[in-house]
Amino acid sequence: MVAQIEVEYDVYDVEGKKNTEKTSINFKVATTTSSYVVHRAMIHQLANRRQGTASTKTRSEVRGGGRKPYKQKGTGRARAGSNRSPLWKGGGVIFGPKPRSYAQKMNRKEWRLALRTLLYNKSNNIKIIETLSDTFNTVSTKQFILMLKTWNINLSEKILLILDNPNPNLYLSARNIPQVKTISRKNLNILDILNANILIMEKDAALKINEGFNE
Repeated sequence: MVAQIEVEYDVYDVEGKKNTEKTSINFKVATTTSSYVVHRAMIHQLANRRQGTASTKTRSEVRGGGRKPYKQKGTGRARAGSNRSPLWKGGGVIFGPKPRSYAQKMNRKEWRLALRTLLYNKSNNIKIIETLSDTFNTVSTKQFILMLKTWNINLSEKILLILDNPNPNLYLSARNIPQVKTISRKNLNILDILNANILIMEKDAALKINEGFNE
């Protein structure tokens, strides 16, 4: 079953002050199957990340082995036709891995439902802020850390910063902090949300996520 839930958030500026206007996000979420949908999306993302490049050689691909190692009879040993048999050292591999695709199919609507459901489950840990594009004209990790402190965010927590558009200066400013990861709203994914304790979201990003994911 799917339910639509609206959550209202305060909007903070770069100085940590609340704006007079609030913003709301409509979450169209799964109810009875929420854990199943999120788990399926997580497995889908993990499977699609696998390269699938592991490869071994069969007895037909291993170099050599064209000549019969020794005569058929009279040696007291088991008969052998090639020294590249899987039974021999340096021989081929039986049923070894070959390059393959681990990708799993998942419908777009189901993927979006999983994202919305997970975002709603993390709704108490979401903080909405004003746009930061004009704030970071230069790279400054110190400025970013001070900004987190003004928002009363503990630096020991894992933080996911979701931007409306990629910002190189902001990305470089946050890159030196191990607990912080910066992504744009277009790259929003299950694993990053699951791994984060606190989600900091730009107001424009939140509005566009609200519009796009509730189609």
